[in-house]
Amino acid sequence: MEQTTINSIPHIEEIHAQHGEFSGVFPQATHTFSERMLTMNKILPSIEEAIKRVGLKDGMTISFHHHFRNGDYITNMVMDVIARMGFKDLTVAASSLNDVHAPLIKHIENGVIKHIETSGMRGELADRISHGLMDFPVVFRSHGGRAAAIESGEITIDVAFLGAPSCDPYGNANGYSREQDNAASCGSLGYAKLDASHARNTIILTDHIVRFPNAPFGIPESNVTYVVKVDAIGDAQGIMSGATRFTKNPKELLIAKQAAEVIEASGYFYDGFSMQMGSGGASLATARFLREKMERNNIKCRFALGGITGQIVDMHEHGLIERILDVQSFDLIAAESLKNNRFHQQIDASYYASYINKGAAVNQLDFVVLSALEIDVNFNVNVLTGSDGVIRGAIGGHPDTADGASLAVVVAPLTRGRIPTVVKKVNTVVTPGAIIDVLVTDQGIAVNPLRPEIRERLIKAGLPIFSIEQLEERAERIVGTPQPIQYHDRIVGVVMYRDNTIIDVIRQVKDPDEF
Repeated sequence: MEQTTINSIPHIEEIHAQHGEFSGVFPQATHTFSERMLTMNKILPSIEEAIKRVGLKDGMTISFHHHFRNGDYITNMVMDVIARMGFKDLTVAASSLNDVHAPLIKHIENGVIKHIETSGMRGELADRISHGLMDFPVVFRSHGGRAAAIESGEITIDVAFLGAPSCDPYGNANGYSREQDNAASCGSLGYAKLDASHARNTIILTDHIVRFPNAPFGIPESNVTYVVKVDAIGDAQGIMSGATRFTKNPKELLIAKQAAEVIEASGYFYDGFSMQMGSGGASLATARFLREKMERNNIKCRFALGGITGQIVDMHEHGLIERILDVQSFDLIAAESLKNNRFHQQIDASYYASYINKGAAVNQLDFVVLSALEIDVNFNVNVLTGSDGVIRGAIGGHPDTADGASLAVVVAPLTRGRIPTVVKKVNTVVTPGAIIDVLVTDQGIAVNPLRPEIRERLIKAGLPIFSIEQLEERAERIVGTPQPIQYHDRIVGVVMYRDNTIIDVIRQVKDPDEF
């Protein structure tokens, strides 16, 4: 190693030239803490002023988060202001879009929005895009794929507009209020956290400004450019329900009971296991049946991951789950737990599922229970398009968790009304069959041939095992063979796998009069 000598130290003139010479300090501020909060903060009087300050230009990329779900006011509010200010050709990189975002249609038609990147969309907006509304295809990414695209620079966010139920004058924001009941609580800000840490500019919109420091915070002030107070950020009724729904549907209960038995017999149910459960009726019921097995066998879960419900919180508070890693809170119970429980941790989307992050939490899962709109005889799963070819769902963390978990269990009814769930070929491949291990339906269980050891364990446990071809044939006997969907050649959506390679495309659906 080279020794430092007096001759190896740069001359003072060189140091000054490189770093500048000390030129004194400004007079010391003598304001009180309370005075500084009022006069020396990041609060701006309007969304329009914040947009001017950050220098938004035509063609830039802006982002929004979906923690407010169908109660979101922020996206439509901001886009209306942007439209009035005359901006054009913007890319909207929203973590997901919902029924409430139908007003974006007019901004697509008038040229304000040129392109959309998202995890999913529903309602009128999704229907219009499925029928050819946009000139440029929508890019659909998983939550982990979106995180990786932002981290790698494939998606560059110029301005993130992030709603927060509470924020202090400097930008420390969280998804709940520690000082008073907040009707717009959303809990974890997992998707917003990632945007705030990578966007060139971050604007927090809140209807509840609290005293500094708003701690613990989901988003730190160091990632925030400006804060704008608005009248309301969302509708509590659309954001979350007051309590977790327990299904009474006999079909869902049967599926859930068998899913729990599959997990128990799989080899991945042991003291210290890890899991992720969905928020649907069958998934919630699966957690309830697993709880009974845990209590009976004195087994504890080391951590539960993902979108968190009150049921998971209750298991945590009763000592059955040691840690909760929360990227999105699905109900008020989960939001309150995040505030009150020391070992209920909010995480960002990269920590959750980015493939760039080798230690992503999804890669630590023993098992995950997932839903499906369709699953085919090759175990490919569709959670994005309906039986009519119209976009009506979201990729979410489906392929991230299926790939990361040691056991991926799909729960779905064999048929929904007159629509088969198990089909010869899914409309849209979202999660490839090679990473799906077990399908549990109300009329039998199928195990991927790639996992013969799982099949043997389930047969030994006395569970009703069929080939997936047998389940598909049974569904076809019940409801018949659906008429093929009629498409145009035009591509309206590009579906990315979690590593941001193209796994499928969505084509424009023909109207009935075009058949």
